[in-house]
Amino acid sequence: MRTTFMAKATDVERKWLLIDAEGKTLGRLSSEVASLLRGKHKPTFTPHVDCGDHVILINVEKIVLTGNKLDKKVYYRHSGHPGGLKQTVARDLLANKPERMLELAIKGMLPKGSLGRQMFNKLHVYAGDTHKQEAQQPEVYELRG
Repeated sequence: MRTTFMAKATDVERKWLLIDAEGKTLGRLSSEVASLLRGKHKPTFTPHVDCGDHVILINVEKIVLTGNKLDKKVYYRHSGHPGGLKQTVARDLLANKPERMLELAIKGMLPKGSLGRQMFNKLHVYAGDTHKQEAQQPEVYELRG
């Protein structure tokens, strides 16, 4: 009799992957990274277990948005006080905090709840081409397409 394999949290082997975001489109890059963080590229993928890898993104300041999204895409945040709605255009966010733009896109593609937060903690985003995870010896990952 065959049974479905279900990975356990103790059985998961994690890699460190390095991705260069220079010239990549925001949405396509985000969906690929979210899939890596979830572990969907592994044959042992289990939906209720965090079996994804650590992902390091560099050169995030050089990502590309297609069409007029630089001027028309708006990011909202609220302070919690009456009248505290703030909005930022993608061009300003990319100039000031490019890491935040990619983090928001990837976080929206991960599961909601504690499992999604656990997966999101394995994401390391850097605007420039240097990162702090040299000790983990990340392997360079080439995106599909």
